[in-house]
Amino acid sequence: MCRVRLPAWGSIIPVLTLLAGTLFAASASTARGTSLREQGRTRITELIAAEQRAIRQERAEYRRLRHEVDGISREAGRHDARVKQAQSEADRLATNAGFTPLSGRAVQVSLDDAPARGDLPSGVRPDDLVVHQADVQAVVNALWAGGATGMQIMDQRVISTSAVRCVGNTLILQGVVYSPPFRITAVGDPARLHAALGASREIAIYRRYVRAHGLGYTVRTVERATLPPYTGNVTMKYATPTG
Repeated sequence: MCRVRLPAWGSIIPVLTLLAGTLFAASASTARGTSLREQGRTRITELIAAEQRAIRQERAEYRRLRHEVDGISREAGRHDARVKQAQSEADRLATNAGFTPLSGRAVQVSLDDAPARGDLPSGVRPDDLVVHQADVQAVVNALWAGGATGMQIMDQRVISTSAVRCVGNTLILQGVVYSPPFRITAVGDPARLHAALGASREIAIYRRYVRAHGLGYTVRTVERATLPPYTGNVTMKYATPTG
């Protein structure tokens, strides 16, 4: 029986070798000399980049249209006293609402993930080493509580209705995705702003992780910062006239 099996395996092995070679050649042809997994990552990166470009174009178009509407409103105000009065009232409130540039002394806070490391120490989770949405929100809340007259996160002006969202270790703000470090700049009295940051219980918890795991947390005073105007949409669910 052994003599019968040996010739059978002897004839199958070349066939298997040929089949394996064909499969390897097909895989190489499909991947075109690159890793299939890397190719998948590249496609995702390209999709994200394309969406980012589209969002920036839409924001630019929104700003253009809003400028055009403002121009039409002001032109109408020349011929209608009621429109002119409403436009003057809107101009008066624009600064407090965040729709005009704002300059002044400021405090800038920077939050960053912990440096990359190999094996995690016992009891430490990956989530312990990244900045979370709650951490960014804690800084924003403290700065508002400290009397900030205007605020900017990364390169965007934010107002009281702006939503801070994090997915993984990335920040999503008004449709734009940012990676750490996250920078929050608030115009106001630096002494009050520093005091508010120091009084925040949530920031105190974050700073314990800074000491234990090396997350980034820096606070500095800026003698003069200029915040851009808010350019996002404003949707009011409940509103009360001021004054």
